[in-house]
Amino acid sequence: DEVLSEDNIGECDALLIAINPKDTVEFLNSHAQMISRKTLVIDCCGTKRTVCAEGSRLAEKYGFTFVGGHPMAGTHKSGFSNSSGDMFIGAPMVLVPPVFDDIQLLDRVKKVLDPLGFGFLHVMTAEKHDSVVAFTSQLAHVVSNAYIKSPTAREHKGASAGSYKDLTRVAWLDPGMWADLFICNRDNLLRELDTIIASLGQYRDALEAEDFPALRELLREGKKAKEEVDGP
Repeated sequence: DEVLSEDNIGECDALLIAINPKDTVEFLNSHAQMISRKTLVIDCCGTKRTVCAEGSRLAEKYGFTFVGGHPMAGTHKSGFSNSSGDMFIGAPMVLVPPVFDDIQLLDRVKKVLDPLGFGFLHVMTAEKHDSVVAFTSQLAHVVSNAYIKSPTAREHKGASAGSYKDLTRVAWLDPGMWADLFICNRDNLLRELDTIIASLGQYRDALEAEDFPALRELLREGKKAKEEVDGP
């Protein structure tokens, strides 16, 4: 094994890029001419539209193969010291291929990723990916980060349990990386923020009015939605 450099990048059969979206675009633009036509390039960014558009453009220009990717696994801690050899075992891997009917390409990608132990590969468009992760991941990080800013958080010890831990875990994040992800996907994230702000307003209005039936119905609707989405 060698450290990747401009001298040996052209020898790679596969190249996985796991850096921020903005840095990935810069890396691809500065190294595309050095990448061999035999190389399969897979990015691992948390947003796909901008990266996939640029990756596909450069792949067509220089002749290598580019596939967008997003491993749906991780922890709230970052850096090599927090890496784990079994992090991806059983986890889903989202793929955004240039075309959706190239079975040989998907088989090639599968063979490259097999050693990582992903549970399954989920193929979708860049647009669909960014729309979904705005809710499943990015909104959760915003809510967690905002929630922990309550002055009451300093008084939680001895009076908190699983709910507090679950909701605050991802508040411990990499500010630069997540700011980049949020801005790259701002249209979808703004939509999800507007939705949850409007929903929270309904709960607040019911509380302020001491409207027990309205509050109970809001809670019932939320419970029903959870059951429909994930089961009881």
